Amino acid sequence: MDLFDKCYNELVATSREAGIYPYFHELESKQDVEVIMEGKRRIMLGSNNYLGLTTNPRVIKAGVEALEKYGSGCSGSRFLNGTLELHVQLEKELAEFLHKEAVMTLSTGFQSNLGIISAIVGRNDYMICDKENHASIYDGCKLSYGKMLRYRHSDMEDLEAQLQRVPDSAGKLIITDGVFSMSGDIAKLPEIVDLAHKYGARVMVDDAHGLGVLGENGRGTADYFGLTDQVDIIMGTFSKSLASIGGYVAGDYRVIDWVRHCSRPFIFCASIPPASCATAIEALHIMKEQPELPKRLMALAQHMREGLRSRGIAIRDSVTPIIPIYTYTPERTLMKAKELYDNGVYVNPVLPPATPADECLLRTSYMATHTEALLDEALDVIERVIKE
Repeated sequence: MDLFDKCYNELVATSREAGIYPYFHELESKQDVEVIMEGKRRIMLGSNNYLGLTTNPRVIKAGVEALEKYGSGCSGSRFLNGTLELHVQLEKELAEFLHKEAVMTLSTGFQSNLGIISAIVGRNDYMICDKENHASIYDGCKLSYGKMLRYRHSDMEDLEAQLQRVPDSAGKLIITDGVFSMSGDIAKLPEIVDLAHKYGARVMVDDAHGLGVLGENGRGTADYFGLTDQVDIIMGTFSKSLASIGGYVAGDYRVIDWVRHCSRPFIFCASIPPASCATAIEALHIMKEQPELPKRLMALAQHMREGLRSRGIAIRDSVTPIIPIYTYTPERTLMKAKELYDNGVYVNPVLPPATPADECLLRTSYMATHTEALLDEALDVIERVIKE
């Protein structure tokens, strides 16, 4: 058998042939509430730019100044020649903001989960994961030498059943998204923490979609529930609310220092570029200074939920700015995404394996810089397209 015989994806091939292939559309403008994509204005309902800071003049200026001062890159890992004073500043400020002893930054959010889990979980340890956790968590579990158990999404009885399977002598790490990236629902963190205490487990929250969205000043899921001191590890990214690129892990100093010296994805990867680091710092400053931004974001998300419901559009109930519109089958999902795109609204089609085959959806997400008028325009298009 030729190794390359597998290199054929029927869904990709048929969707291209049908003219409904939905990926790799080219942006010709800044990531904003309205974009120019392939020569046409589109209302952007598919970005994770939750606070709308990618176009903020202060954020852009910080990036330009860092580029001029430090150059385009660090040409090495944080472990050796690649640590800038900006990296240390970002880690200190983020630790203070999240009310944790220490923070370590990594070059991407995906790499952060790889680096954290593989460094913390050893051969005789167990990871207990929500089935709807992000792909980077699954890959981090694969990279570790531990054993992974999965529980049904947000099913606390099943989580307890999985914990009961773990030997008392084994280390245990419960891993969950804070805000689940496809459905937009929030982890049952109080119940998870209670079960962790009962069975002697530690808790890790991937808060990529929680930072800037939930909690006081957008501190995230743990703060939203008042459980910051009960969550052992908080992971997050800079590519969403902080309008940059990179990731972080926050926790007790001894844990973070261990990861810093044992994480291969951290040690053997070049550090975050200066401009990216500076933009994340400035976005963090704005988030601290403007607590109204997360509140505005949540209000706009509620406006959109009410608009979709009033038009009879099937959505899942949540409070976050991630609102899935159910289209059920892969074929209908691709067709509706294409029709919306052609009518000036960009959304993200979500297909298996990210969803079950009969629960495909259009993932919409919102920014604090959207306006009600712009969302109402999008609602009219969505209603027309979905009901056709």
